[in-house]
Amino acid sequence: MVLFGQAISTNEIIGFVFGVAGVFLTIKQNIWCFPIGLINVAVSLVLFFQQKLYSDAIQQFVYIVLLSYGWYKWVKGEDASRELKISFSSFKLLATLFLLCIFFSAGVGMVFKKYTDASLPYWDATATALSFAAQWMIAKKKIENWLLWIVVNIMYIGIYIYKGLLLYTLLFAIYLLLAVMGWREWRKAVTIQ
Repeated sequence: MVLFGQAISTNEIIGFVFGVAGVFLTIKQNIWCFPIGLINVAVSLVLFFQQKLYSDAIQQFVYIVLLSYGWYKWVKGEDASRELKISFSSFKLLATLFLLCIFFSAGVGMVFKKYTDASLPYWDATATALSFAAQWMIAKKKIENWLLWIVVNIMYIGIYIYKGLLLYTLLFAIYLLLAVMGWREWRKAVTIQ
């Protein structure tokens, strides 16, 4: 397929469709967001490895674990009798995640810059670190995940424009809009609880 004069791979198309569906289902707090997300990350893993975005490729492996964990937490709930409810993160949690992201970004970016032919190693590592934090926050239904996704999506739009991945650029522009929607919907939901 050709889009705006650029060849689009089958993996990009599949990743695009399952990516949008997965985020939309997350906004709606639908448990199907997890199996749909698993298909998206499997396809994206191959695509990112081919594009030498190694942090993104590793990210997809970690997403398999995080999506599986989130699926379990959403099914199990907070305890045997309650469903997992949307909540706000403590300052301590946010500070801890921030520091972990800084260390991950610096360490992984340095390793990929020095030892591989990675493209955009520090940008890629930073976006990956923030994505890990945001995905973990989804598993815990922490509302701030959407704010983090807004930042991540803006970063990835720039990365994918640079790499010429037009369909993924569009995908992350849609993710950006969905993250804003997610923030609004989850804020409404948290006030109703």
